[in-house]
Amino acid sequence: MRFLFRPPATEATGLLSLPWARPLEEWDEDLLLTVPQRGISRHVVRFVTSDGRVYALKEISERLARHEYAVLGELEHEGMPAVSVLGLCVDRPDDQQAVLVTRYLEHSMSYRYLFSSPRGDDHSADRLVDTLVELLVRLHLSGTFWGDCSLSNTLFRLDAGKLAAHLVDAETVERHPRLSDGQRHHDVDLARERIGGELMDLQAGGLLPPELDPIEVSDSVPRRYGALWDEVTREESFRLDEQRYRVAERLRRLNDLGFDVGEVELITSGGGARLRVDIRVAESGQHRRELFRLTGLEAQENQARRLLNDLRSFRAYLEQRDGRPVPEATAGHLWRSEVYDPVVAAVPPDLLGVLAPAELFHEVLVHRWYLSEDAGRDVGTTAALHSYLATVLPHQDGDQEADEDDLVG
Repeated sequence: MRFLFRPPATEATGLLSLPWARPLEEWDEDLLLTVPQRGISRHVVRFVTSDGRVYALKEISERLARHEYAVLGELEHEGMPAVSVLGLCVDRPDDQQAVLVTRYLEHSMSYRYLFSSPRGDDHSADRLVDTLVELLVRLHLSGTFWGDCSLSNTLFRLDAGKLAAHLVDAETVERHPRLSDGQRHHDVDLARERIGGELMDLQAGGLLPPELDPIEVSDSVPRRYGALWDEVTREESFRLDEQRYRVAERLRRLNDLGFDVGEVELITSGGGARLRVDIRVAESGQHRRELFRLTGLEAQENQARRLLNDLRSFRAYLEQRDGRPVPEATAGHLWRSEVYDPVVAAVPPDLLGVLAPAELFHEVLVHRWYLSEDAGRDVGTTAALHSYLATVLPHQDGDQEADEDDLVG
C-alpha cells in the first residue's frame, strides 16, 4: 500500500494505524464515528476521529481519487470554499479501490439537517439556493466547472446568522483558465435538475412548507445565477460627475454580496466613464485576518465583522472610562479576556458544540440587542448571556452531523 498526504499533514500520522488493508465496510465499529445515515451514498463512506479531529474516508477508484485529491488541493490553495483534503491510500490489497481522506468541515450542516432541525424555518429553500448559486458563481469566476452542483454535494455553515456554502464532492470538477458561456450554462442546467429532485425528496418527507413548489424554486436557479453573474462581471457606464459615488456604490454592493474586489479599472472618454472590476474569487478574508491579528481568534468573515464591531465598541468604552486613547492591540487583548472568553466559557458542558464559538457569541450579541430594545436600555452582555443560555441555546439541536451522502459524495 502507498499513502499520499498533503504537507503539512502531521495529523495524518494518527491515521496510519487504521486497517487500510481491509475494505471500509469491514472496519470495526469501535474505530468509527457514528453518523446518522439519512440517505444512500454512491460510495462507501466512513468517519473516524484522530487527535480531536474528524475525517471522512471515501472508497473510490484510484483515477477519481487522484483527480479529486488534486482538485481539492488546488481549490484549498486558492482559498476557495471547499472541504480540505488530507491524503489518499492506493495500491490496497486484492485490487481494492483507493481511499480519499478529507477533513470534516467543523460545524457544518447538510441541507437535510437544515430542513429537519428545530430552526429549519430560519433557512428557507430560497435562501439555501441563493447561497449555493453564490458558490457556483465563485467557482465559475475561477475557471472551475463543477459538473455535479447540488445541495447534496454542498455543506453549509452558519456565518453570523447567514449561510456559507462549501463544495464537498469534486469528482466531476474540471479546471480551465476560463469557462465559456456554454460551460457555465451547462453547469447551471445540471444544478437546476439536481436541486429540483432534492427539493422534491424533501417535499415527500414533509420537510418543506406546503406552499413551496420545488419545480418553481429549481427553475429559478438560472435566473438567480444570471442576476448574480451580471452583478459581479458587468461593466458599468456613467457620467464623469457621477463617478465618485457610483464607483463606491458598486464596490459596496459587491461587498454586500460577499465578494472582494481585487482591481478597479476606470476608463474615461469624453463626458463619460466605464467601470470594470476584477473580483477576488477566494473567500473574503479582510475581517477574518483583522480579528486574528488583534485577538488570535479564528472565525468566518461575517462572524469576524460582527466581533470586530463589538471589539471597537468595547475599545471606545475603555477610552471613555479611562479618559485616554487605548491601542487597538491592547483593546483586542482585553476584549478577548474580559468579554469573549467569559461568554464562551459560560456555556454548560452539555451544550458545548451546538454552535461554533464565534457564532454563539454573535447570537448572544443579537439577543442582547433584542433585550435592550424591549428594555429601552442596554442590558449588557452578561445579562444577555444568562438569558440566552436559559431561553435560546437549550432549544438548539446539537446534532449537526450530516448523513454520509451529504458529507462526502
